[in-house]
Amino acid sequence: MELSEQEIVRRQSLQTMRDLGLNPYPADEYEVTGYSTDIKADFDHWDGKPVRIAGRLMSKRIMGKASFIELQDSKGRIQVYVSRDDIQAPLAEGEQPTNVEQQMYNVVFKKLLDIGDFIGIEGFVFRTQMGEISVHAKKLTVLAKSLRPLPIVKYKDGVAYDGFNDPEQRYRQRYVDLVVNEGVKDTFLKRAAILRTMRQVFDEAGYTEVETPILQQIAGGASARPFITHHNTLDVDMYLRIATELYLKRLIVGGFEGVYEIGRNFRNEGMDRNHNPEFTCMELYVQYKDYNWMMTFTENLLERISIAVNGTTKVQIGDHIVDFKAPYRRLPILDAIQEKTGLDLASMSEDEIRVEAKKLGVEDTEHMGKGKLIDEIFGETCEGTFIQPTFITDYPVEMSPLTKMHRSKPGLTERFELMVNGKELANAYSELNDPIDQYNRFVEQMKLADKGDDEAMVIDHDFMRALEYGMPPTSGIGIGIDRLAMFMTGQPTIQEVLLFPTMKPEA
Repeated sequence: MELSEQEIVRRQSLQTMRDLGLNPYPADEYEVTGYSTDIKADFDHWDGKPVRIAGRLMSKRIMGKASFIELQDSKGRIQVYVSRDDIQAPLAEGEQPTNVEQQMYNVVFKKLLDIGDFIGIEGFVFRTQMGEISVHAKKLTVLAKSLRPLPIVKYKDGVAYDGFNDPEQRYRQRYVDLVVNEGVKDTFLKRAAILRTMRQVFDEAGYTEVETPILQQIAGGASARPFITHHNTLDVDMYLRIATELYLKRLIVGGFEGVYEIGRNFRNEGMDRNHNPEFTCMELYVQYKDYNWMMTFTENLLERISIAVNGTTKVQIGDHIVDFKAPYRRLPILDAIQEKTGLDLASMSEDEIRVEAKKLGVEDTEHMGKGKLIDEIFGETCEGTFIQPTFITDYPVEMSPLTKMHRSKPGLTERFELMVNGKELANAYSELNDPIDQYNRFVEQMKLADKGDDEAMVIDHDFMRALEYGMPPTSGIGIGIDRLAMFMTGQPTIQEVLLFPTMKPEA
């Protein structure tokens, strides 16, 4: 590996530290007693008091007998003041340091510290003559030497210069992105707050968090292309799960009141600004509920999440301000299509709908059934127009093989999708619990597969067996966590809310 000039210099500094008897990667615990943001927020409490802080060196200025260091800890940045007067005189040539102060002198004033090094500072809090809250260092400990130079991002009037901005570099080297780019870490702290709040709501309701298999012998619970792998011991092909639905319903059969899982799903499909092959989804199933109850539960859940994450129900997403305050509009899918296009698909045959789909630019319609055609027409003409949270309800049976038939609308099901900012955020049903009806729906899905629909479901015979033991009336929902994080943080792409998105192989 060919080293840059800076990498060579850093390795030389590393060796010099070792020659001075200083371990640049100590194993001892370093106890931290204060953090940058806490010190700045409550200076009156900290003023003059001893403190131990630790973090990454982000800048340094040696000015005669003084040195000013900017330290970045896990919460923010703070200035550190180091004075020669606090440190013993420099060592003679060849003399080894015998105490911490002499080591600190050599590290700081012989310029062995580099941007990116981790250091610990022990001293006291004060305010400089310029009014900046700082830590006056009495001791310095090198905690980890950085051998690669960080990109130096400079800010002026809120604008970043010399930035680490290339998306591919940022996503591939997220560890650097988090260090040097303001706001990146905040996005993932907000994502964590979304999950924390969601769990609080479910736990308060008495629902149980569970874990179900990721490796499955049947890729069920959704319409999607799976990833295929091979289990050597069993000598069988297996799939990375595309959904958790069928296993969670088994647990409702087993007697749980409500179960939820927050975990990774995998779909062997395209990658773009809104899709990643592995993604996080939350699925919740509650007995004795229907999709009307779930709509109310969902809008209250999202309102609470928005307030917890942003302090308000209103979120800036691109050019729009989206308000997550409940309640949300409820609109049947066929009414939505008629509202946007003037087409009354409810009165049309499958062939007539296929003709209209072609007119609207839907491609490859020959293998699609009636439900798939309606879904494509909705996606082409309607989906992107719903900016404020809107429940699109009552989907055709052909596109809802796991959903209970609508109690008053023949040919439709009790299903909703929640649209936000022109995208689907959630999908929910009154769950189908009639095992005979469910079997017939699976058979119809197999006919779609014979037509060439490679996303059609296959029959899960063990799930059918579970249903035959009896599943109570149940409502279920799936919410895409990555997309929810995009909305709650105002990020334009899914890659901005995934710590390590899937990337093509590095050259």
